[in-house]
Amino acid sequence: MKSVIIGGVLLLFSVLLLPVLPVYGYFVRAAKAGADGTQEAPAFDDWGDLLVDGVKALVVGIVYFLIPTAVLVGALVVVGVGSFAAADPANPATVDAVASGIGVVGGLLVLVAMVLYLVATYVFPAGLVSMARGDDIASAFDFGTVLSAAFSADYFVAGVLAILLSLVVGVATVILGVLTLGLFFLLGVFVQFYVQVAFFYLFGRGYAKALDLPAAR
Repeated sequence: MKSVIIGGVLLLFSVLLLPVLPVYGYFVRAAKAGADGTQEAPAFDDWGDLLVDGVKALVVGIVYFLIPTAVLVGALVVVGVGSFAAADPANPATVDAVASGIGVVGGLLVLVAMVLYLVATYVFPAGLVSMARGDDIASAFDFGTVLSAAFSADYFVAGVLAILLSLVVGVATVILGVLTLGLFFLLGVFVQFYVQVAFFYLFGRGYAKALDLPAAR
């Protein structure tokens, strides 16, 4: 309960960026706890280590989502440049052809970006677990180990459970927030923190089972 309260308060001020870094660090601990098979929730202590792990998690996230973001930006650039060209009054005969071509290319790029975002979201927790266990940011980019765990049946099952949990609680939070005229949204921050901890813990368990890692003693 203490950790949930601290994490929820930090999330309330996450717009300031700095408070969210120890939260990210805590998620790294949760992922490691899952991989180690630890039953107790990690503690909010050693704040310096939490901040460092939070920065590492942020860097890993930026790298993992860099390609999907680049593809999405490329799609927006294509659509923007193409729209400008299609609106050129000097070439009215080509407007329809250009607009159609741009629509197809832009739509395909957006679709590819969405698929890449889903893949990155699925694999990213495995990178965090690898980093937490190796205590080194380079371990997050040991793609041989990370992908071997991520594309296994055990990790997939854990991932499905984690995603379903997030979706169900997220929808329930929105519904309760609307029914209570927004009063539940404040409490919902603490609920969401708990769910995110469970999210990374489940992925950690799936990672450990996929690689047949022994439980911590």
